[in-house]
Amino acid sequence: MSAQPVHHDGPIIPMPPLTRDALREAVKRVSLVDLPQFDLEAGRAFDQASQTGSTAPLQLFLKRWGVFVAIERDPSRAARLHEAERVSQDETVDEAAFRVAMAEINRILREAEREIEA
Repeated sequence: MSAQPVHHDGPIIPMPPLTRDALREAVKRVSLVDLPQFDLEAGRAFDQASQTGSTAPLQLFLKRWGVFVAIERDPSRAARLHEAERVSQDETVDEAAFRVAMAEINRILREAEREIEA
């Protein structure tokens, strides 16, 4: 008997609060390979906030990774984004395909941003 692929309709995890610890746990679950980058950027944001006395670097970090989690926690949305990114970077595609891909990227990013602001 062969294993059947698991298909998910919708998010595989709930959207976490926009805190470092909650987002880190979510990144571990949706894209473990991105965890080192998350940790690196968390350290940089903390250092920048400490050096400047501003919380802006921390807020940008949380928003960036919140959007990442919002996208990656939904396999179909992530697949659409990754395909649109692939098309947008393909030098052999025509202008129309490039524009469609860019519109899809923008739509997915806006959708994810609205999700983290809710």
